[in-house]
Amino acid sequence: MADPTLGIMTLYQKDGTLDEEERTYFRSLVLQGEELGLHVFVFTPEDVDPSGTSVRAHVYDREKGGWSRAPKPLPDAVYDRCRSQQSPKFRLMRSFRTQYPKLLYLNHPLSSKWGNHVILNKDSRIRPHLPLTRRFHTLGDLKEFTALHRIVYIKPVDGSGGRGIARVTRNGDGQLALSGRDASRAIIQPLTGSPEAVMRRLSGWITDRRYLIQQGIPLTLKDGRVHDIRLLIQKNASGHWQVTGAAGRIGAKGSATSNLHGGGEAVSFHRLMAARGFSEAKTAAIRNDMEALGRAIALRLEGHFGRLCELALDLAVDPAGHVWLIEVNPKPSREVFKRIGDQAAYTTALRRPLEYALFLI
Repeated sequence: MADPTLGIMTLYQKDGTLDEEERTYFRSLVLQGEELGLHVFVFTPEDVDPSGTSVRAHVYDREKGGWSRAPKPLPDAVYDRCRSQQSPKFRLMRSFRTQYPKLLYLNHPLSSKWGNHVILNKDSRIRPHLPLTRRFHTLGDLKEFTALHRIVYIKPVDGSGGRGIARVTRNGDGQLALSGRDASRAIIQPLTGSPEAVMRRLSGWITDRRYLIQQGIPLTLKDGRVHDIRLLIQKNASGHWQVTGAAGRIGAKGSATSNLHGGGEAVSFHRLMAARGFSEAKTAAIRNDMEALGRAIALRLEGHFGRLCELALDLAVDPAGHVWLIEVNPKPSREVFKRIGDQAAYTTALRRPLEYALFLI
């Protein structure tokens, strides 16, 4: 009997190629799948045969050490790795899911950052962990939020990797300091000035995209760099939510975000908490709060959108030890665990979607 099949659904880049970083991840999934008796291949909605019964898949050959193309029947299960974006290619993904609703999908798409916030804010267990967040439109929004909070973040409704995120800090003299990254992830030239001056600068690179404004949590370390915590929660081989691991991320010097792709550094959770001055007992309590919050968020979002297999939560811990949710990432990387040398968490993070696929099949 042939091995069950898992199709990893992704999107081509603008030049018609697969993302190089994702392809490295896909290779790992293929090799791990072989060990589990699961045949894994990669496809995009553009690869579907006109008959609708097969795909021209990307197949990795362990012996040859490379990728090739081969026709494959539609898989037994689909692992959706199509990251949200405003593009015709992303609409193709939605069209594929509409056309093939009976396929066994490991995960369903979530909403935008704003849509997810609205859903989570309705849960009394989660609400105390959500920073004040609203849609961002005008100078009045900027003035209102910076009067309430010394730090605010302005971020696109859709997006990932720290692109297009600005941090605005209110100084003691009432002026605002602006820093951040543009849509290409480049660090923007800092600016200090009036709310009007900051808004003019923002208007220069916040164009036709929809944005949020959000209460900022104090995340600056003694050296001036910002940090957060990435917690990965996944379905296990029995179909139950289980926390895979947590790790700290410290942003590059001068960066308003901690993303690894923007030059950030990965550190262990305990090392980061010790640097924040928390005792071992307090660190353990914080970790328990994070894991409980992660499960509550996973259950809430799955109850709304349908089956999910994994979520990465970007979390903040304020000086009092209270845990805050910055945002949810439904298509997470595992790189942070490799960078801190936690091979056990990294391997588990790779295998769990495959084990969950076998469970569903």
